[in-house]
Amino acid sequence: MKMLTATSRTQGQRNNDFDWCIEGELVHFGLICAADRDNPDGHCGCGRSFAGLNSHRATTTALVRDLEGFTRDDYIEAIRSSLSQQGWDPGTAEDEADELISMAAEWPVGAVAERRLNRVVVRMVMIPPNG
Repeated sequence: MKMLTATSRTQGQRNNDFDWCIEGELVHFGLICAADRDNPDGHCGCGRSFAGLNSHRATTTALVRDLEGFTRDDYIEAIRSSLSQQGWDPGTAEDEADELISMAAEWPVGAVAERRLNRVVVRMVMIPPNG
């Protein structure tokens, strides 16, 4: 299954890029604070970043990877667990997983995505290391 994962690839393309996640960890959308709600280039950075499910940190770039054997149920549980660990309502995990799976399915493996508030677009397509 194709999934969005944290990556340092293409970091620096925008002058306000950052990557504090673990390379390859699963990501999700995360919340956007009031300060950045209308500006993806706001001071906080949450309007332009994905949140790492394991590290609970953020990155402005996510790589589409094919994670063999990983299922929709696995992804829902990973998001639910991450939200619960951080004290957030895990009730959104299923909808968020479905949206992320649908998004990643449309892009080739090796695509690097960026987030601009509620819009996620492909920034660049990288050649996968094995192909």
